[in-house]
Amino acid sequence: MIDKNDFSLIIKTHAGLEQLLASEVAAAGGRDVLVLVRAVRCQADIATMYRINYTCRMALRVLQLVAEFQVNDENELYREINKLNWPDIFPLEGTFAINANVSRSQMTHAQYVALKAKDAVVDKFREVVGSRPNVDINDPDMRIHIHISGSQGMVLLDSSGDSLHKRGYRRGQGLAPISEVLAAGMVLLSGWDAATDLLDPMCGTGTILCEAAMIAQKMPSGYFRKKFGFMSWLDFQPELWKQIVETENARIIPAQCRLYGADVNQRVLNQADEVLQNTGFDKIIILKQVAFENSSPPSDQPGTIITNPPYGERIQKTDLNDFYRMIGDVLKKKFAGYTAWLITSDFGALKSVGLRTSRKITLYNGPLECRFVQYQMYRGSRKGGEVSDE
Repeated sequence: MIDKNDFSLIIKTHAGLEQLLASEVAAAGGRDVLVLVRAVRCQADIATMYRINYTCRMALRVLQLVAEFQVNDENELYREINKLNWPDIFPLEGTFAINANVSRSQMTHAQYVALKAKDAVVDKFREVVGSRPNVDINDPDMRIHIHISGSQGMVLLDSSGDSLHKRGYRRGQGLAPISEVLAAGMVLLSGWDAATDLLDPMCGTGTILCEAAMIAQKMPSGYFRKKFGFMSWLDFQPELWKQIVETENARIIPAQCRLYGADVNQRVLNQADEVLQNTGFDKIIILKQVAFENSSPPSDQPGTIITNPPYGERIQKTDLNDFYRMIGDVLKKKFAGYTAWLITSDFGALKSVGLRTSRKITLYNGPLECRFVQYQMYRGSRKGGEVSDE
């Protein structure tokens, strides 16, 4: 069995969010935190693993490392995976699935690696208990990840189950959705203090607003989730899990701000409103149907804008340059005193905003490389404040 008090975790995230994740993991009790590419590694115990799953907004998957080994061919792979006593890890009646990732290896086919790993797991079950568990690629009780890089192999157990970006508050995808993890990262990177107003004037189904609402209330990222992968493991400790959930939920506070969302599309606003009604966020998030060119500040106090405007890969606009030029004009004329943040993968259209950026951060929305850019909309005149940085 795995040492319950000292094992390695590899926590996945989006590129550009690694440092934020490292801070969250350390706060959740992770030890010896190491930043990797699109991931963080740490030492942990079971309580820490539960807590990371429940609280870390930047986490996509929390993987428990159960074996590391040298591997050069499929026979070595089979032997190393078959060494593990799988009936001690998940029950015979549980289903499982294997995901393989291979790079710079003599074994070039990930599907074949997954097949050999599956054979090693079921053969160990036959050897120990006389029967084998079933495979379920859609909703398994145990997700097993095989990572092979060069001659280095790793076996990891997915303690999260479904990706942690699936917070549990949204039933379906809206038009051009943004990942909940990325949305939360944008809110945190913006430096928003959760005490002043926040506006998303092109909010779609409201993901940025929902993540901001959770941050403002110190609500755990897993608050609305019903299921995590570790709940199906043989060593699951329900009383420990209950204690962690109760402790983290006790930290929730009332929001000290109002959040505002607007969109031209009433259909997606209806989807957003359904989420708000189901979560109780309707008490702090106010939605309005209005095109961005007709929008205005919701109050006389300056605040923060964070938005994900349309761009060509996902939503076709007849002239994106004109659209982004309009964004710049509206910000300049109507939102003096605001700090505005936009994310886009259309770097050409971004130049048309015509405002000098205060910060630029590279992030990824799925496979799309994006720029998350800040504009300081100063009141009155400021030399250079309305000059393009391109």
